[in-house]
Amino acid sequence: MIRRSWKNAAAAAALGTALVVTLSGCGTAPWAAGETSAATSTKSSTPTPKATITSVVNELATGSAQHQLQAGDAALTANYWSTLSMDQWTAEANKPISFSLIAALGTDQGQGVYLSRVSLVVAVAGPKGSLDAPAPLSDQASVAPGYDIKSPYSYSQTFILPAIDPAATSVTLSFTYELLIQTTPTSGTYAKQTASDQVTIAIAE
Repeated sequence: MIRRSWKNAAAAAALGTALVVTLSGCGTAPWAAGETSAATSTKSSTPTPKATITSVVNELATGSAQHQLQAGDAALTANYWSTLSMDQWTAEANKPISFSLIAALGTDQGQGVYLSRVSLVVAVAGPKGSLDAPAPLSDQASVAPGYDIKSPYSYSQTFILPAIDPAATSVTLSFTYELLIQTTPTSGTYAKQTASDQVTIAIAE
């Protein structure tokens, strides 16, 4: 009886050990379970989108701008500035834009270069697109054939931009310069040439 009982106990112990080994092989270690959960959580998270900052161009941010233009044989230098500081260029303010124009001929034989007319069209932009713009401005020469702009002479003018939509963030100024170039130094006939230019200015909040 004693010998059989010992055999039964040994068999039961062996069976218990086998069950433990089997269960350990099928289970997941606690630290492994934690790593799997963390990895799953990281992959499923969605990054928060960052706000996009849109910068507004301001060509007069340094106080002035100079552009080189071409009208036929005439090389033009246009300078732009304002007597009103940029932090005062608000939507409701009267905003002066000053500019000058001087010309030089590529094949200069002594012909004159004259500005017969300059016009300005204003485009107003806001956060959602175009806004209502003020009426175009212009200056028609009061002398014939026009204002002499051949170096060393030049043309200067100031246009005043009125109040615009309070939502405005910038204005784009489109200039058109109409020139008359003398065909020969002694001729009474002229060739007409046109040059266009743009200047973008930010509106202060």
